[in-house]
Amino acid sequence: MKILLSRTDRIGDLILSTPAIASVRASFPDAHITMVTSAYNRVVMERSNDVDELVDLPREIRAATFGARFRGYDIAIALAPRSTDIRLVGASRARLRVGYTYVRRWVARLTARLDLNRVMISPADPELCERQPERVVPHEVDQLLDLVALAGARVRVTDLRLTLTDEDRRATSALPRDPIVLHLGQRWFSQGSTLAGTRHLAAELRELGAPLVISTAAETESFAPAFEAQGHTVVRSLPFHQWAALFERARCIVTVDTGATHVASAVRRPTLVAFEHRYFRLNSQEWAPYDVPSVLVRKPGSENEAALAAFRAQIVRGVKELIDA
Repeated sequence: MKILLSRTDRIGDLILSTPAIASVRASFPDAHITMVTSAYNRVVMERSNDVDELVDLPREIRAATFGARFRGYDIAIALAPRSTDIRLVGASRARLRVGYTYVRRWVARLTARLDLNRVMISPADPELCERQPERVVPHEVDQLLDLVALAGARVRVTDLRLTLTDEDRRATSALPRDPIVLHLGQRWFSQGSTLAGTRHLAAELRELGAPLVISTAAETESFAPAFEAQGHTVVRSLPFHQWAALFERARCIVTVDTGATHVASAVRRPTLVAFEHRYFRLNSQEWAPYDVPSVLVRKPGSENEAALAAFRAQIVRGVKELIDA
């Protein structure tokens, strides 16, 4: 049997797909499993034993054109609800082609059936969640496990998969042990959060008594000097697995809603996530830390001083709760 899996979007989303991928492997142990990623997110799967072949989707090739190279596969699964992955899977013409889209994406629901012969409809919808506070949306991990079950994967593996080596851990061994790690995603600096407020937050977190380590992403390196000037330990743009190793040695991770949330879950660390004010009800269900102790807070709807101070106080209380547990 030959099985094709495709997920070509973000790193965090691919991490959340690893239980579904492991479930496919456990359910079809003798199959040849090919995974299509992007050049950007492939790092998540580079050490995986759950796939036999890892292939990047070239940027310059249309997904449908690329997917045609997988003719003859028995099962093909689009693990992302994106036209790129759905068209790639459709072009394989596998006997069983499975994917999903969202409940109110009416056009996508119609066009998906041109490529797929089994379509799962996710209940996730930001507007419905705002209008219906009682609406429950399963975590993305659980939705993806249901998706691969639709393709015949009967063994359900629920652990996130991320393989670290002793070499990864040695690369961060000089940093303080059991720190609070504040990860500087771009969303700390916009729409209900500011550079000045985040600098205040860093100072307040350090007062909790645990060492504080600040990590940056490539797009937030320019903010590093502002925190170094406060005397904080700042680690800039580590390679992916070393970054995960830093999280693994942490007492608690503090982040905005970004891939850092899911890296922290994969290495089993307590996590506080500051979600965007808009669509908090949906995002805090579907993309919350998975199966680890967590606190979820909502960014304020404005950036006045009182709102920012209350936001910081909520974060500090949440971190204290996690590190004292």
